Amino acid sequence: MTKNKILIVMLLLCVSVSAQFVQKPLPYGYDALEPYIDAKTMEIHYNKHHAGYVKNLNDALKDTTFEKMTLLELFSKASSLPVAVRNNVGGHYNHEMFWSVLTPDKNTKPSAALLKSVTEKFGSMENLKQKLDQAALSRFGSGWVWLYVSGENQLEISTTANQDNPLMDDAQNKGVPILGIDLWEHAYYLKYQNKRADYLGALWNVINWNEVSNRYNSALIK
Repeated sequence: MTKNKILIVMLLLCVSVSAQFVQKPLPYGYDALEPYIDAKTMEIHYNKHHAGYVKNLNDALKDTTFEKMTLLELFSKASSLPVAVRNNVGGHYNHEMFWSVLTPDKNTKPSAALLKSVTEKFGSMENLKQKLDQAALSRFGSGWVWLYVSGENQLEISTTANQDNPLMDDAQNKGVPILGIDLWEHAYYLKYQNKRADYLGALWNVINWNEVSNRYNSALIK
C-alpha cells in the first residue's frame, strides 16, 4: 500500500471515529416501495435530506458540551439546545424511525397486544388509520404525525412541526413514538405533488407492522 493510500485510509478512519452519529444503511432498495414511494424520492430523501441532518448534527455538536450525549439525552434537553442541534438531532432520529417502519413485505401484521390496544383506544385499525390521516392533513406546513405510547401506557396521536418529536422535553404531547410519518413535501412531492392525502393513503400499503409492534412492546412501562 502506497503512502498516499495509507494516508487516505487513516483520514477515513478518523472521520468514522470522530463522527458521533452515523446514518444506518437503508434496509431495502430505493425502488423496493414502488409504486407507493418512487425510487427517485427515496434516493434523494435518504442520500440528501437524511444524510444532511446527520452531517449537520455532527458539525453542530463538535466542541460543545452536548458532543458526547446520546439521542435520548439530547432530547431531554431539547428546549435548551442550540437551534442547529435541535433541528438536526430530530431530523436524524425521525428519519431513522421512518425507514424502519416502512417495508416492501406485504405480510406484516400488528401483534395481538398492539391490535388489542388499538381496538380499545380507537375502535379498529381502520379508525386508527383515519385518525392518523386526519391529524396529518391538519398539520400546516412541514412536520410529522406520530402514534406514540404515553406515560400511562396509552396509545395517542399527535403531530409536531419541523423535526420535533414526542421525546423532546418541551413536546406538548410527550411519549415514546412507535410510528412516525414524514409530512415534509420532500417525502412525496415528486410523485404526489401537493396531494398529501394521496401520499398518506399509499403509505398504508408499506407500513412495517412487525416493527411498529416491537416498538410498542418496548415502549410499554412494565
